[in-house]
Amino acid sequence: MRLPLFCLLTFCLSGATLSQDIGIIDNVMKIETRSEYTRGALDRASLKPSPLDQFALWFQQAMDANIVEPNAMSLATTGADQRPLARTVLLKIYDERGFVFFTNLESRKARQIAENPNVSLLFPWLALERQVIVCGSAEKVSTAETLAYFITRPRGSQLGAWVSAQSSVITTRSLLEQKWEEMKRKFGEGEVPLPSFWGGYRVVPREIEFWQGRPSRLHDRFLYTRQPDGSWTIDRLAP
Repeated sequence: MRLPLFCLLTFCLSGATLSQDIGIIDNVMKIETRSEYTRGALDRASLKPSPLDQFALWFQQAMDANIVEPNAMSLATTGADQRPLARTVLLKIYDERGFVFFTNLESRKARQIAENPNVSLLFPWLALERQVIVCGSAEKVSTAETLAYFITRPRGSQLGAWVSAQSSVITTRSLLEQKWEEMKRKFGEGEVPLPSFWGGYRVVPREIEFWQGRPSRLHDRFLYTRQPDGSWTIDRLAP
């Protein structure tokens, strides 16, 4: 008789106890995680009137908590083929207008945005048992805004923007390394110019959800929705 493999792991992570069951039965892996989220609560009275102000508060708290890459966000896009794709990008600017990231304008994400500007962002601040979900429309930022950011990048990152034809198929890493050496020789010690194929997108939010984990899966969720006059409504959502 074939016996299933089974193990039970219990450990503490960020103040919450996580029990993880991993069972392998007939070559099917079953993983169940259970944790009690106890780090915080969120109520309507404590929310800022503007979701961007609320985001600024939570973002500062994420930085104060020394979360690794607190500006890392998942970006989900869908092109004309209706096949969604998600990847992690870095938030570089945010204000009342929205959330800005920079990328190669010939990349797969850029092509999908050109076909369908509706996107979603997710900030997964798991150590704080929080997440922020943004739904909105992506639009290109101006060349002036892109240049203002580009000149602040480390030189290696500036050169890297010239090296990679992002999302294209390459046969070997050595091609990247050869291109890297070529760009280093080309620009020498001089200023690295902004590539014409590199720029930024601003995600203009229509909705922003703030999610705080709570015990027994009774999480606190609040959704800000932009109104036609530019104001925001706030609704509590069931967990």
